[in-house]
Parts: sequence; structure tokens; C-alpha cells
Amino acid sequence: MATGSALQTRRAVAFRHMARAALATCAALCTAGAAVHAETLVAARNLPAHSVLAAGDLARGADPVPGALRDPAQAIGLETRVAIYAGRPVFGADLTKPAVVERNQIVPLTYFHAGIAISTDGRALDRGSVGDRVRVMNLASRSTVVGRVGADGSISVAPH
Repeated sequence: MATGSALQTRRAVAFRHMARAALATCAALCTAGAAVHAETLVAARNLPAHSVLAAGDLARGADPVPGALRDPAQAIGLETRVAIYAGRPVFGADLTKPAVVERNQIVPLTYFHAGIAISTDGRALDRGSVGDRVRVMNLASRSTVVGRVGADGSISVAPH
């Protein structure tokens, strides 16, 4: 009959064997799963920051990368936030809606209040895409206001 310490040793050895078998099974499943997963989306060429992606800018990478985009439809038409180098995976966090207003661009500035609209020109102090809030300097008064970017690149300002 086994003593207490011998029984503990046998249990520890059996546990280690079961753990190794479980790890081997998990590794086999993970490796098999990698072949089944779709490829990772990578940059086909060096993509500078603020460039709008087209189909020719993207390629498929062989190795799956966690968190990287897999479908080109998720990236085409979006703008890069940062530079993405050729062969590097494309992540959703690296992309944003394309900007329609650039910093220092002269933009139409319209103030709406109680059915009255006042229009003038302004200078955008920030980049922005449709729906973003950007700071704009009124060129006539030199005051800075915050407004929302429209699809046509105009800025709409409303009272607080």
C-alpha cells in the first residue's frame, strides 16, 4: 500500500501527464484552426498617414494576426490614421472616416439660431470628417467657434 507522500507524487505525475496531453491537444486544435481562419489583411505598399485606401493598397497575409482586419470591405474607403508599412497587418484602430476638411482650409461657416442663418468664411483649425466637431476661426471677427462638419465640407455652428 502506498504511503501519503508516494500517493501525492503519483497524483502529481498523473496531473502533469494530463496537463501535457491537454496542452498538446490545444496546440493541435489551434494549429488546425489557423489554417481554417481567413488570412490577415496587410498593406500591399507603404501607406502614408491620411491616405484613403483602395483595393490595390491591400493584400492578404498568410499568417493570422489577432485583431487585424480580414475582409477588404472593412478597410476600403477609410483613411489611415498612421503610416502602415508594406506587409504589415491592417488593424481597425489604424483607420478612420476620410477627412473632408483639412487644417488651415478656408471653409463656409454658418451659424443657425431661431430660424436665422448667418454665413461667413472661416479657417479650419483642425482636420475633420463628416459629423466631427472642429474648431474654426471666423475670418471676419477672428473669434474661434466649434462647429460640426457637413458632407459638403461646410461647418455648421449652433448655440450651446
